[in-house]
Amino acid sequence: MRQQRIKPGPNQESVWDYPRPPRVEASARHIQVVFGGVMIADTRNSRRVLETSH
Repeated sequence: MRQQRIKPGPNQESVWDYPRPPRVEASARHIQVVFGGVMIADTRNSRRVLETSH
């Protein structure tokens, strides 16, 4: 069964547009990870993995 691609909205991305093979790229977005109410990570120097949908 083939899935229908849904057009992304404003400020959204679609995994259907991501590369194959996967790619890792730098990101300057502000990323915070909170676990159990405690901030365990806070950075503007992260990496993101781009992998297309199946």
